[in-house]
Amino acid sequence: MRKKKTITDVLASSEPKPGCPADLQSMVTLYFSDKHSVIEQEELALQDSSFLSCNDLTHTLSSFLKQVCPKWSKIQKQHKEKSSVVLLIVCSSALRAIELLKQMTAFKGEAKAVKLFAKHIKIEEQVKLLQKGITHVGVGTPGRISALIEKDGLSLKALKYVVLDWNWRDQKLRRMVDVPEVKLDFMKLLESGILNGCKEGKVKIGLF
Repeated sequence: MRKKKTITDVLASSEPKPGCPADLQSMVTLYFSDKHSVIEQEELALQDSSFLSCNDLTHTLSSFLKQVCPKWSKIQKQHKEKSSVVLLIVCSSALRAIELLKQMTAFKGEAKAVKLFAKHIKIEEQVKLLQKGITHVGVGTPGRISALIEKDGLSLKALKYVVLDWNWRDQKLRRMVDVPEVKLDFMKLLESGILNGCKEGKVKIGLF
């Protein structure tokens, strides 16, 4: 008897295709299709102009960030807002966030980065940390980032770049958006002000 193929089998045998704007655009459209009116959906739609260039799977995180944020050192020096970051990197887990923080050392220079996930870190501590000094980069999970925005612990005022850890797969070969609870948190995060920022032309999204 032939064994039924699981998603893992299918993914293991297929060549990974890098994510592109259309992937996120169609996901957003589908997700909001039964939650909002047509007019609201149009408001929430992501335009092509809201995207940075995508990772063609040859990049490290640092080389990708250098490509999409070429003026980083200048932007970083100009950033003076407390409780707000310029660059937000969204990934599926605390472990992955720590890995990404290590990977961006070559890019970040003098910039201060903060971990924004729930594992072993109380939300109150993160709120205090963000209030205390100037933080340039936030790396974390959509659930905790959304919670911080809700609590006014994290403001999107200075936000310019949202980089999604889109192409990476976990041991079960799932991307961040293939994990139902992470995807749900991610959609809530987009709704919490990121889509508005994109619409106003203040925020750009990159798929890493």
